[in-house]
Amino acid sequence: MTNGKGEGTLPTHGAKTLPSVEVDSYNLEIEDEEGFIGDKASKGTFRRMLDEVRGVLREDGEDPFGDKDSEEISKKKLDAVLTKGDAEAAAVVQSAIERFAQQLSRVVRRFLRHKSWQETECIVFGGGFRAGRVGELAIARTGILLKEKGIDVAIELLHNDPDEAGLIGAAHLLPPWMVEGYDGILAVDVGGTNIRTGMVKLNLGKEKDLSKASVHEMTLWRHGEQDGLGRDDAIGELAKMLKALIKDTDKSTMKLAPVVGIGCPGLIREDGRIERGAQNLPGNWESSKFNLPKEIREAIPSIGEHETLVVMHNDAVVQGLSELPHLAAYKRWGVLTIGTGLGNARFTTRKKRKS
Repeated sequence: MTNGKGEGTLPTHGAKTLPSVEVDSYNLEIEDEEGFIGDKASKGTFRRMLDEVRGVLREDGEDPFGDKDSEEISKKKLDAVLTKGDAEAAAVVQSAIERFAQQLSRVVRRFLRHKSWQETECIVFGGGFRAGRVGELAIARTGILLKEKGIDVAIELLHNDPDEAGLIGAAHLLPPWMVEGYDGILAVDVGGTNIRTGMVKLNLGKEKDLSKASVHEMTLWRHGEQDGLGRDDAIGELAKMLKALIKDTDKSTMKLAPVVGIGCPGLIREDGRIERGAQNLPGNWESSKFNLPKEIREAIPSIGEHETLVVMHNDAVVQGLSELPHLAAYKRWGVLTIGTGLGNARFTTRKKRKS
């Protein structure tokens, strides 16, 4: 359905056709004899590999990280070890990076063999793992390994911080005419550990392709650190976070569009239900009786003088969309987000945004 200006479809949950791209696939669950290959390239996988390397040294009582559990060593600490830490500790981290890169390169090759990923020219890496130096090195090493195998695919990192990319990408779910005259939209990034909300400043006066879009204000709730949370608890907290952002925006001169864009794990149905892939979220988000967009509309029926429009897509799709202004050279490209799991999406560029 077009808006009469030939600018593409109106927003639909989990849409295959978006204003600038076709979504060729997302939330792809590829299996081998050991299970889902995405489980082999997550933040948890890297920590297990780090522990394996440390285990070899522990046998002789020489673990440079002592008795601390690998899961408890901060990303900041691992990054620091690589640049100014003990040489043996740095070697341990480098060994884990190499193991992970070898595994990730095998996972990437498996994706590239899938029908929906064939002819991919570029893969953008995002997710929390990409945000640290350790992740950047592992991804760069993966790119070298792919080249050694003769695989001609460009490897890129998200230009925006992954935490912000998961919000900024929501603006690309909407045709440009829907946000003309507005300064920003509300966005939500639902993750297996955290839920983020933010006001995305569109900056359309600077660049119509949203390349200057930025997160003006962001709030974070670490639901993964709280035991016994249910789905209703999560929705209640999410609504509270959004209402606080609206209240803060009302005090400013910014004009907020009556839109909430959501990135959420799983396969998103056109009616807003989550078919599968939300198992890491608190409570049952895959119930046929649960509809997140509907819950948000009921909690926030209007923004300003207009009814609230809620549009939702997969979180990897949304994070990938944040890269659109930087991928004009590619027709077919994908995104892999390394976090609690491995998010994935593949796109074909549909058209360039008009300036």
